[in-house]
Amino acid sequence: MTRLGYQIPNFTYPDILEAGIFDSVVAQARAAEAAGFDRVFVMDHFYQLPGIGAPEEPMFECYSVLSALAQHTETVRLAALVTGNTYRHPTLLAKTVTALDHVSSGRATLGIGAGWFQLEHDSLGFEFGTFTDRFEKLEEALQIVIPMLRGEKVSLAGKHYQVSEAVNSPLPVSRIPIMIGGSGEKKTLRMVAEYADESNLSSGPITEIPHKLEVLEEHCERLGRDRSEIVVTKLQMVCVAPTMEEAESDLHEVAAAKGWSDEVIEMAKMILIYGDPDTVGEKLQACMDTGIDGMTINLAANGHKTERIGLLGEIGLAATAS
Repeated sequence: MTRLGYQIPNFTYPDILEAGIFDSVVAQARAAEAAGFDRVFVMDHFYQLPGIGAPEEPMFECYSVLSALAQHTETVRLAALVTGNTYRHPTLLAKTVTALDHVSSGRATLGIGAGWFQLEHDSLGFEFGTFTDRFEKLEEALQIVIPMLRGEKVSLAGKHYQVSEAVNSPLPVSRIPIMIGGSGEKKTLRMVAEYADESNLSSGPITEIPHKLEVLEEHCERLGRDRSEIVVTKLQMVCVAPTMEEAESDLHEVAAAKGWSDEVIEMAKMILIYGDPDTVGEKLQACMDTGIDGMTINLAANGHKTERIGLLGEIGLAATAS
């Protein structure tokens, strides 16, 4: 289960041409593994997200990248943070994650969520539907994918998906953990309690975490689930460097590559945990002190500088050790 994960959410790097993007991704995954991270994640998006860049910036299809990274790493588990359920039929997703588990020798995790990025759906032709539609689809998908990953023959006559005696062969090499991403109290955390091994609270301030944990505990009690069986993590965006001045320089370098204005840079500083190791370490420790079990951290601004990943690993391992 995730204690310290590393996410790669950005593929626009200063002085790196498009043909060199994947080499940088491989270098980041290897650096994360060497630094002691237990999972490497990529986003399941086709357009870059607001707050990180423009829609037309480079983005890789995540499962192709994860399968390729399996050939360049040895120990880290590999997953999407998180799979957009709306992009693949559940039976295809079961086969895709199973293939990842085989090519990684049993290191796959299924991270999944309901999907939210409407521009991406509308532009690329994926059905977006209503908020209710997407969460109904997610629950039906879980009722298909999880049994398929566990070796069951699945039939479901659902509102959104219909399958008849669906078979997944070969079975995964390992028991693939299920992580559900999101912080919604009525739907997402209830599904975590019912279906998942892990919960990733991907949005919201850390001050909300204790309440989210209480809500999850209540769902578990209603469903007869032992809350201690579920690992809860938080996604954090970080920009760390040996000094505050170097962190500032890293941020301005990626801003120049992305065409960010000074106003956007200042907004990024408000979103990021930002600064030197002492500053970042203190804030990561405060996050852990809320009662979560681990963190997944990204270096959207400077992950292409792999020495920063090593530094982040030291800080993150210290914060998650207690």
